[in-house]
Amino acid sequence: MAAEKSKMKNLTEGSPAKLIIGFAIPMFLGMLFQQFYSMVDTMIVGKFLGLKPLAGVGSTGSLNFMVIGFCIGVCNGFAIPVAQKFGAKDDSALRRFVANATWLCIGFAAVMTIAASVFCRDILLFLRTPQNVFQYAYWYMLIIFLGIPCTFLYNFLAALIRSLGDSRTPVVFLAISSVLNIVLDLVFILVFRWGVIGAALATVLSQGISGVCCLFYVGRTFPILHGSRSEWKVQPRYMVRLCTIGIPMGLQYSITAIGSMVMQYANNSLDSVVYVSAFTAALRLKQFFMCPFDAIATGVSVFCSQNLGAGKKKRIVKGLFQGMAVAVGYGLCAGILLIFFGRDLCRIFISSRENKVLDAAAMYLFCQGFFFWSLGILNVSRMTTQGLGYSGRAVFSGVTEMVARIVVSLIFVPIYGYTAICFGDQTAWVSACIFIFPTCLICLKKVGANFRFRKVA
Repeated sequence: MAAEKSKMKNLTEGSPAKLIIGFAIPMFLGMLFQQFYSMVDTMIVGKFLGLKPLAGVGSTGSLNFMVIGFCIGVCNGFAIPVAQKFGAKDDSALRRFVANATWLCIGFAAVMTIAASVFCRDILLFLRTPQNVFQYAYWYMLIIFLGIPCTFLYNFLAALIRSLGDSRTPVVFLAISSVLNIVLDLVFILVFRWGVIGAALATVLSQGISGVCCLFYVGRTFPILHGSRSEWKVQPRYMVRLCTIGIPMGLQYSITAIGSMVMQYANNSLDSVVYVSAFTAALRLKQFFMCPFDAIATGVSVFCSQNLGAGKKKRIVKGLFQGMAVAVGYGLCAGILLIFFGRDLCRIFISSRENKVLDAAAMYLFCQGFFFWSLGILNVSRMTTQGLGYSGRAVFSGVTEMVARIVVSLIFVPIYGYTAICFGDQTAWVSACIFIFPTCLICLKKVGANFRFRKVA
């Protein structure tokens, strides 16, 4: 029991900024390792298989984000009631939420695997994936979709562990599986000659292993989760609560991804391997630099969830603004790196001989660098809103992003071509910030009103 308590972290006491940063750092490292899955795939495919396979893998980026992002969003949403009950010290309700979330994850994984695999080809055709890279894109995404259960396994268990205040342990498992991913990539691609299929298999197997490691860890380390048979029964009341939080969070990722898919569609319609390859490399780097935003925002969300359960409204407000200050500060520093060193960084994925591709990728990152700080406001505000239990409202920030990207893709890309592609994300980020930041403040006021009502009652 003592070991269990040492692994769980109570975020309702102590300095908010210190707690959030301490929580976020190991999570950031975990996200970096998770990014290595796709980055290593991209790097090895680009270096050893050439531009067409690279373009094939890259042309699936938004589709991958839409489906896998939904899985991740749902899992993170399911963990919010767990964090709230942990903060409230209601162990029985905590276990019932965990049990019903497990049944829901199994159901979601089964349905999504079948649906995504069956319609994979049709979706790629709808996205106007260039014919000369279509087969590469199809086989890569089919394997990724068949691995959706592995995605659910790791992300739900990792979110569960984080909800109990332990953000370090999932990092260890991701580090191991990331190394394994690199080894499998090299073996499958260079030794077995499996091409993009090998890259996808390496990703799925590695994430599956990290999920299994989390499963054994949870079973041995957290006796608090060992419920009775009655607590593991399907209970509609708990499932409804989980779905009202988890599904909106999943949809937020997917809705955002729909806008990215439209952007991918617009970029593919330019019918240029150069632009598709450049977009692929730049996207991987952008996602890499975005990891700290997600880590800080998730730290703030768990912080807010636990303190909401404990009824400490003032700490929620402090956590929000201190976390946002850290995120914006990072965004300014990262933006400078993208502006001045974007081309050099793209050489990780692209041969130095491909000057046109490098120039196009550098242009994309240069334009994004000036607005990278806005992601600090966007992510922290969004995740705080979700952590307070208002996932439905947070979804509309994703809708705002989607609309902005669609407008850029359908109106400005036909006129300005790839230049408009380079400004699509920034338009979406700023538009979403205008909506979600005041929404987050309104939700904070509502939480405060609820607490006052309880005191009066």
